[in-house]
Amino acid sequence: MQQTSVSPVFVGRGSEITELTDALRRAGSGSPQTVLIGGEAGVGKTRLLEEFLALAGAGGGVATTVGGCLEVGAEGLPYAPLATALRRLHRGLGSELEVAAAGMEGHLARLLPDFGEADGEPNDEYGRARLFEHTARLFERLGADRTLVLAVEDLHWSDRSTRELFAYLVRTLHRARVLLVATYRTDDLHRRHPLRPFLAELERLRTVQRMELERFGPGEVAAQLAGILGTADPDRQLVDRIHRRSEGNPFFVEELATAFQDGCSAGLTDSLRDILLVRVEALDEETQRVLRIAAEGGSYVEHALLAAVLDDEEELIESLRAAVGANILRPDTDGDGYRFRHALVREAVSDDLLPGERHRINRRFATALEQHPHLVGSDVRPARLANYWYHAHDPARALPSALDAARAARRRNAFAEQLRMLERALELWDDVPEGPLAHTLRPYDWAESYPPCSCDVEPHDQDCERLQLVDVLAEAVVAARRSGDRERGLSLAKRALKLVDESRDPARAAWFRMNRARMLGHLNRAGNHDEAAHARRLVEHLPPSAVQAEVFALSAGIAVLHDPTEEDAALAERAVAIARQVGAHSVEQHARMTLGMLRNDLDHDPDRGIAELSAAIAATRGLGVPDVLLRGINNLASLLKSLGRAEEAVALAREGLEAAGGNGLLRNSGTILTGNLAEALLDLGRIEEAAEALAASERHDPPGSHAEFLDRLRGDLALLRDDLPSATGLLAQARAFRHNCQFQHIVPISRLALVTAARSGRPEEARAELLAVIDQHLPAGTESSLYPLLALGAGMEADHRGLPAMEPGRAGVLAKIAAAAAGLTPTVPVHHGWARTVEAELARAEGADTPAHWAAAAEALRPTGLPYPLALVLLRAGEAEVLAGDREAGAERLREARALARERGDRRLLADITALAERAGLTLSVRPGRAAAPAEPVPAGDGFGLTPRERDVLRLLARGRTNRQIAEELYISPKTASVHVSNILGKLAVAGRVEAAALAHRLRLFPDDLAPAGR
Repeated sequence: MQQTSVSPVFVGRGSEITELTDALRRAGSGSPQTVLIGGEAGVGKTRLLEEFLALAGAGGGVATTVGGCLEVGAEGLPYAPLATALRRLHRGLGSELEVAAAGMEGHLARLLPDFGEADGEPNDEYGRARLFEHTARLFERLGADRTLVLAVEDLHWSDRSTRELFAYLVRTLHRARVLLVATYRTDDLHRRHPLRPFLAELERLRTVQRMELERFGPGEVAAQLAGILGTADPDRQLVDRIHRRSEGNPFFVEELATAFQDGCSAGLTDSLRDILLVRVEALDEETQRVLRIAAEGGSYVEHALLAAVLDDEEELIESLRAAVGANILRPDTDGDGYRFRHALVREAVSDDLLPGERHRINRRFATALEQHPHLVGSDVRPARLANYWYHAHDPARALPSALDAARAARRRNAFAEQLRMLERALELWDDVPEGPLAHTLRPYDWAESYPPCSCDVEPHDQDCERLQLVDVLAEAVVAARRSGDRERGLSLAKRALKLVDESRDPARAAWFRMNRARMLGHLNRAGNHDEAAHARRLVEHLPPSAVQAEVFALSAGIAVLHDPTEEDAALAERAVAIARQVGAHSVEQHARMTLGMLRNDLDHDPDRGIAELSAAIAATRGLGVPDVLLRGINNLASLLKSLGRAEEAVALAREGLEAAGGNGLLRNSGTILTGNLAEALLDLGRIEEAAEALAASERHDPPGSHAEFLDRLRGDLALLRDDLPSATGLLAQARAFRHNCQFQHIVPISRLALVTAARSGRPEEARAELLAVIDQHLPAGTESSLYPLLALGAGMEADHRGLPAMEPGRAGVLAKIAAAAAGLTPTVPVHHGWARTVEAELARAEGADTPAHWAAAAEALRPTGLPYPLALVLLRAGEAEVLAGDREAGAERLREARALARERGDRRLLADITALAERAGLTLSVRPGRAAAPAEPVPAGDGFGLTPRERDVLRLLARGRTNRQIAEELYISPKTASVHVSNILGKLAVAGRVEAAALAHRLRLFPDDLAPAGR
């Protein structure tokens, strides 16, 4: 890396060098690190980076590379600093880089054309994700034999694609020996600057540290001046003056010191611009003219391009020599060009131009580049040309160049930059005369299934091939959606709909409404159903087309997540047939996947649903559309899990995660796949594997779509570990996102809320959670989520039977549970098992359950091979056997329940099993070869060590008495009653009076108070 400072001595920054060196050491041990260096312009960020990279490279075993973000001409130029860094790395490592890139050259060529021709995969958001993944894999390979330091300068000027790729590297380089360093200007970060949220997001990560460079104090300014002036003891008055004028900014210290050396008292002016321009104005007029032109060329300008703009190369060389000699320009060590020594100088020179002068210079750059396109690299040419024409204020030339730059950005999967260029084109459109619009614009580029021609039949209209404003809007809508800016996409689609006559051009109108439906759905905003329905009406009677098939598939897909009907299944079948007819293969398989889910939900035919999904997945594997493939794998894994086939679901989810990682789609599909994996593992009782999957997702993935799914699963895991505070917090997080209002997510979150409230001694709240679900319309195909909720709700009612506060409305709640269960259609063993469990819990809630109820539930559940809810059913069965007088059968059920609870890691269930055994006087441990010795029943309450007086107090507490009422009934003081209650809560290990009362009722400590029916 070239030195850009005139200070011969590196001053201060000792603690910062230490921090960077420590980060390098940690990276070298296999723990990737990221350091973000902030500071105002001129404070010494680049100098610090230069010194550190030199120090790191001198130690051996370390490769360093750096790339800088560009300011002028950077709009629409994606990945510029990373491409520069890779190019420098290639020069340093040579064939080693080529070996590391083996097999990925086609993807990486979109980042750096030096890798050869880009592959022919689709330019969509998934291709962009694959580019990110292969870039990360390249750095992982390079870091296998050395520590790699990748530095990006001037992140405040970065394009969005660069920021997102940098963030992807930060998050995904898990074990590579890589240190990422980035610098940015803090004084450029206004309130709405896009770097602000970017930095805030990165700072939350454990491996990221942020440092801000402070200005120099008087001592450091004195040391810097001593180096510049070549004296050990600079004049104190001079030090004070320069420190005061520079305010400790090292760059300004250099400029003022140089002015002092040159005998220029004007160097001590109050004007910052005068400080920056003082050395420029000391040069001859021709050199100043060259500098003015170079300043408009960009952060870096090629010598050949400057020569083409200035015509006289001999005079140019002399002027450049003078500018380099004055330390204003620096030859670039990586190419045949120049950079200003500091961006502040270039800014000052550029700001000093007159408006007309700036327009004329940019026109000269644009003209030269059009005539000699080889003067700049092919990867930067379209954006550079577009920016030169734009700043030349020539709309007729700026519009076509912006459109060309947008197409080039799309081909590099840089959708944010594509959108920026397309929006520039939209801005310029009305300023361009009809002639250039008709003859100088490129044809329509690409926007998925959008129909660029509105002609119904041949012959086509004479303007059919001409690019229209609505075509540009279509490209922009897709770019906005793919870049993640869905709000902007909605606005662009709305603008386009004002230009489209639905009666004359229904297919185009339907396409825009379909995209609005997609984006509204992703944003969880109202209106997506209406937009999809409108689009469907528009294409209903049109000839078959890709748009029609996609609209039908989208409508059916929306329905499957909410309240599907047979009409939706028929619509999915139409989408499949039309897509097959018009050759829209990915749409066809997408629709088949939807159809498979609908067949399971509506026909209650899981085998047919699984077969349809499996066939669609098989057909998709050869299409090269990994996003559709992952949707199918994810849906099938979710379906298998819901049918009790958890082992198969685990295998499929792992396959999906591996495919997502290989295609760079972990950020798109990883969350939901991880959730399906963890949920299936929890069903199998493999909680440590589930915890690891969830922890890995938490470490590596930012919050986003489906985050509430993972938070809910973490809450379920916390309940298994009997960690009620964590479960409560995770429940709040899951509900805070409010991203997903789909029934398949609402019910499990409500189930977590019900259990959390019940265990916290808030049974009324638990009941409210249950009713919030079953009081609404229950869609088809919800057996897998509803049965567990109904069983736990009925069990909660049974646990609190006899509690006065729960008596009002209790009969109605039980009737609603029974009605909801009667409306479900069990199709597989796990459904039948849950259905029998609901029946048994409803009987227990009436005090009428028998061992036969629980035996039926257990018999239905055993074929599933799942530890839960079988362990819960066996606990209830053991309790019922003991109450029926068969203590040995009760002990046998509890032993089996305990083994399953241990297998599942369910601490709360284990505690309940142990408490019941102790209360009943049952021995669960049996020595080999010996039968269990019968034990005498323990009187009610003795298993908890309660005294007779404490049992009396607990009996009254369970009846809902206050401390004063207990005191009056037992002829003791209220204070004594309070002491007894506190002792009881401690012995029962419960949090409050309500939970103590519920426990007394659930364990039937006072059976006479329950007035059981049917015993």
